[in-house]
Formats: sequence, C-alpha cells, structure tokens
Amino acid sequence: MTTDPLRAAGAVVWRGDPSAPEVAVVHRPRYADWTFPKGKLDLGEHPIAAALREVREETGLTVVLGRALPSVHYPSHGGTKRVDYWAARVVAEDAFVPGEEVDELRWLPLDEARSLLSYTWDTVLPDAVLAGPLDTVPLVLVRHGTAGSRHEWQGDDALRPLDPGGVAQAATVAAVLPAYRPRVLLSSPSRRCVQTLEPYGVDGVRLEPLLSEEHQDPVRTPELVARLREPAVVCSHGKVLPDVIRALSGEEVHLAKGEFAVLHRAGDRVAAVETYPT
Repeated sequence: MTTDPLRAAGAVVWRGDPSAPEVAVVHRPRYADWTFPKGKLDLGEHPIAAALREVREETGLTVVLGRALPSVHYPSHGGTKRVDYWAARVVAEDAFVPGEEVDELRWLPLDEARSLLSYTWDTVLPDAVLAGPLDTVPLVLVRHGTAGSRHEWQGDDALRPLDPGGVAQAATVAAVLPAYRPRVLLSSPSRRCVQTLEPYGVDGVRLEPLLSEEHQDPVRTPELVARLREPAVVCSHGKVLPDVIRALSGEEVHLAKGEFAVLHRAGDRVAAVETYPT
C-alpha cells in the first residue's frame, strides 16, 4: 500500500545579477536549521499559490515565480514529504521581521548558500538555479474550465458557461496568476474562456477572435501570442492551444480542461515549459 506524500512548496528567491545572484536562506529556530523558504500546503491550495504565500509569510518578500526547480523528497513523520520549488525573482522587499517560524534571513551567493544549508537534499537547488536563465518572462496559457456537455447545450456554443467544476477551476487560476503578475489578459470571446479569467480580473480581459475555435488560424494565432512580450495570460481552447505551444516552443503539450501551461521566455527563446492541473 502506498500513501501520497505530504505536500509543501517554496522558492529559491534571488536578487541582483542573474548570472551571479544572491539567494535568500532562512533560519528556523524550531529546527535549528538553514533552508530555503517553504511550507505546507493549506487544504485545497495549489502548490504555486502556496509557494507565493510561504515566501511572503517567512521573508516579507514579494516575488514573481520563474522556472520550476527539482522537487525535493525526504522522510517526514513516518512518511515522505515532497517540496515543490521554483526560482523566484524579488519584486518588492519589506523589512524582514523575525518571528517564531523564521528568526533570521541571509542573502548569500549561491556557493555560500549551499555551504550553509542544513540538508543534503536542498543542496541540489543552487545548481538547478543556474541550469537555465533566471531573468525570464512568463506566458501562461490556460485551457478554459469544464463547461458541461457541448452536445447537451441548447444554443450558440460560444455562450456555453462554466459548470460548477469549471467555476472552481477558475478560482484556482485566479489564485495562481499572482505568481506571474501578468500585465496582459487575452481570451477567446467564448463565454467559458472569459469566465475562466474573470475571478482574476475581468475588467482587464481583452477578447481576441483568433483564439476562438471558429476563427483560429494556424499561422496568425501563434504569431499573435508570440508578439506578447510582457508577462501575459491567454485563455483558449483544446483545439487551439497545442498548435500555439508547438509553434512557440517546439513541444507537444495537450491540456485538459482547466489545466494551464507556463512558458518561460528568454528573449525569443522558450527556456522552459511547465504544465499544471487546477
């Protein structure tokens, strides 16, 4: 019999020169250890949202998540704990306030951080930080949430709304998007796509017919998305997004309803492609 691991999330937070960054290492008095900011997921919480929250709670830092780093596994309370990590760039620093969970924060070069870390399983993370570019621009591609049956819907399919499961998925999307701080919100005009982005910021959603099933174009649709140079989120359909991802990254990615992919762009190159459920 197998049991699911305990889940936690955190980040290797960096600042300064991307080629020689300083990273934040924290001391936890309860365990007398040095580690990277991390913590357990709340019930029903997405790991991305948990990483953002834990970094803020333990360090006072506001960050944008970059590439995913290797997950760390280690024994905990008779089972296994899995910690998902991301590289994370600082965008705002409040004064660090020592507390019961974390009483000291140090900014260190990667080599010094590696030497200070208390656990061998954490020492793989500094090398992973430099395994790819740090200063990337996120492009989040979301397939709309579940919306009942196309065949049972009476009327224009573009007006088919999210079902209760899709509404829950949209809430999860809204919880994770602050990790990427998108400045552009682009959606297919279909109601189910717009509703998937509504909880995050309906007022800023721009409708684009080229993202719809009816008006997608194998050349112009990927070109439209490729021109988005600032952090952006795009919501579209299962018949549209695979072609866009393939054109931008060369990878074959098929998203289930409500799932999303994050493309981390370094200039004209996609440095990493990640997919996540909601």
